[in-house]
Amino acid sequence: MSDEDDLEDFEPDQDDFEKEEDEKETEEGEDYRKEGEEFPEEWLPTPLTEDMMKEGLSLLCKTGSGLAHAYVKLEVKERDLTDIYLLRSYIHLRYVDVSENHLTDLSPLNYLTHLLWLKADGNQLRSAQLNALPYLQIASFAYNQITDTEGISHPRLETLNLKGNKIHMVTGLDPQKLISLHTVELRGNQLESTLGINLPKLKNLYLVTHWVTGWCREEGTVLGVRMPVF
Repeated sequence: MSDEDDLEDFEPDQDDFEKEEDEKETEEGEDYRKEGEEFPEEWLPTPLTEDMMKEGLSLLCKTGSGLAHAYVKLEVKERDLTDIYLLRSYIHLRYVDVSENHLTDLSPLNYLTHLLWLKADGNQLRSAQLNALPYLQIASFAYNQITDTEGISHPRLETLNLKGNKIHMVTGLDPQKLISLHTVELRGNQLESTLGINLPKLKNLYLVTHWVTGWCREEGTVLGVRMPVF
């Protein structure tokens, strides 16, 4: 069985890979940087190394025809990383956690076309933009410096977490590309409106704790109204 056949039928186990999400309300502010907290804009260069990879790799799985094997899960959080260029060579990775580092660029992840699950919380990212990754289902970019929602077009994406960023307006979420997206987390941003959220499978939308403008669905459109979000 090929990697593609494997991934077509595979669903990430959210119990195993999203345990933090169930407890995030009580632990918020402890595990991630607080809203408004200032950090230096420059850090000492700390690239991802082979030694870090050896420590962080796990979950041995079959690849390709099933005759070869590779580690498909990587956890390198809290390593003060500023560069993950090395990931370009690890094309079989399916689960990647690079949270709590100092990353400003995730472009090496564009080479990981088998990626299913990504956590990049608590970095210095200003954008969540990546190439469309064909199998990515869960992506979290919480507590960064992200200012917009452009460049998110993964066709199998189901859950998107952008909590605790600096987003004012939702733009670029194309309903013709994000055909599987059912959960969007946007709390802790600076939203002025929910105009721009028009997703065909949307079931769970987490916004802010005060009045916002622009959320009412009618025949697939978003109308400008006011309603409380709790």
